[in-house]
Amino acid sequence: MTRSQEEQAFLDGYDPSAFQRPSVAVDVVILTVAEGQLWAVLRPRDEHPHRGLWALPGGFIGLDESLDDAAARLLRAKAGLEGVFLEQLYTFGQPDRDPRMRIITVAYYALVPAAQLAGVNGGAVLAPLDVPWSGEQGGPVVPRDRSDEVLPLAFDHAEILGLAVQRIRGKLAYTGIGFELLPPAFTLRDLRLVHEGILGEPLNKDSFRRRVLASGDVEPTGDRQADVGHRPAALYRFTRA
Repeated sequence: MTRSQEEQAFLDGYDPSAFQRPSVAVDVVILTVAEGQLWAVLRPRDEHPHRGLWALPGGFIGLDESLDDAAARLLRAKAGLEGVFLEQLYTFGQPDRDPRMRIITVAYYALVPAAQLAGVNGGAVLAPLDVPWSGEQGGPVVPRDRSDEVLPLAFDHAEILGLAVQRIRGKLAYTGIGFELLPPAFTLRDLRLVHEGILGEPLNKDSFRRRVLASGDVEPTGDRQADVGHRPAALYRFTRA
């Protein structure tokens, strides 16, 4: 874009320090479904503030990167993930959300098949989520460890997690978002368990099967399960129409 001499002179003389500026961060909610429920990746904070509490993978954006690039960088650096579903969730900007200074965070959520999170390490854990509300009511959620102990969260991360759950519940009925949590080939039972894990309630097997097959969202691969101790089920794939 070509600037006029007048505009360029204004920019050359502009003093950015004339106004207070908040810092901008990105936090990423990494979600999967396993054992019939939602799980999220959390990391322990090893420094103040909130040292000893648990937090979403996050960090400050660089001055030369976009928000999307920052979120992708944090996924790679803190969870070893690339090429997964990633979408902007919401901007959280309460003045007192961080005791250090005014920090605005742009939250993203990533949906990852459970098998891809088997190697999460570096101090991070995969925590099952206790969602104390039904439907799309919304509100904070409670992460727990394998012993069912609550993992206390830093900052407003319980609210961020809750909004991510509310968002995917709302989008499940009219988008292919549930398929992002499955491998390329899956059974209809696998798909139903993903829906049940997101919604937090059981679904009727037969009506779910009829609805999915009638939707045109899936097509048979022509293959069946292998190495199972029961009659192998047919495998399907998402048509991405």
